[in-house]
Amino acid sequence: MRKIKLVEVRSEIAAGTRGASLGIDAVKIASLDKKSNFFTQFDPINVQDANSFLWKGNKFPHAKYIDGVYQVLKNVYSTIESLRLEKKFPIVLAGDHSTAAGTIMGIKAAHPEKRLGVIWIDAHADLHTPYTTPSGNMHGMPLAMTAQLDNIECQVNTPSSETITFWEKIKKIGGDHPKILPSDIIFISVRDTETPEDYLMNHYGIRNFSTQEVREKGVKSIAVEALELLKDCDQLYISFDVDSLDSSISVGTGTPVPNGLTVAEAIELNAELIKDKRVCCWEIVEVNPTLDTENTMAEIAFDVLEITTKSLVENF
Repeated sequence: MRKIKLVEVRSEIAAGTRGASLGIDAVKIASLDKKSNFFTQFDPINVQDANSFLWKGNKFPHAKYIDGVYQVLKNVYSTIESLRLEKKFPIVLAGDHSTAAGTIMGIKAAHPEKRLGVIWIDAHADLHTPYTTPSGNMHGMPLAMTAQLDNIECQVNTPSSETITFWEKIKKIGGDHPKILPSDIIFISVRDTETPEDYLMNHYGIRNFSTQEVREKGVKSIAVEALELLKDCDQLYISFDVDSLDSSISVGTGTPVPNGLTVAEAIELNAELIKDKRVCCWEIVEVNPTLDTENTMAEIAFDVLEITTKSLVENF
């Protein structure tokens, strides 16, 4: 059995709505309601967050709380790097999606010689930068951080010099080089993008398997095709944002979008992809129970987590 390590990151400072820091505990409550012993099998690591920055107010309109985000990313990065050096398989439960940048930085730092592919199952491309963001919310920026993209070609904002200083520091966590190539990103079900992100996707030829394509071809063939596109990568990292699910299902998340995956599709997709021996880390993010009175989102997220982990263990 792979040495699985649960990593809990209760960060929410990069989200637009409050409450994602409570998602991990909501998933644990869901496991109790389902009478599962899943969480008794693992001794989780808690990564220090910087949610206290929310009380101080935001000084960076084009990269909100970037000073706190920088701290969290460093914490996630060093945790994941250590686990990968110990040959552990991190399963990351996180709040807002910005922390995925720290995960990628840690994977790359542990094995810098290995080419890292990313499978990003999400409604959003998360390729914004302080120069292009319409909201300033940094959970829309992790892939740009790790690929060291500024996307000045599509600049619409003029960030302050202090914002740019922090942005440059973030891009250099784990070394001053791109941790991933944009062409080594595969999107699944991305359907809510802005023009600057569309520009990068077209420029770098980033493949996006639409929800419709998943439905037409079937989950198994999408998994095969995605993995084949990343055949030159030595390691793979899968990040699953619950807003990849259709908005009729994903009520308990900050940015739900229509025309997403069904629960069955999401479960089968993650369970299939994680069978690939190159996968070295899997992550689930953005459950926000404050938006969901029945804890339905967390129950669905727990099902995805439990079945994906089972697939990982069985196929090692």
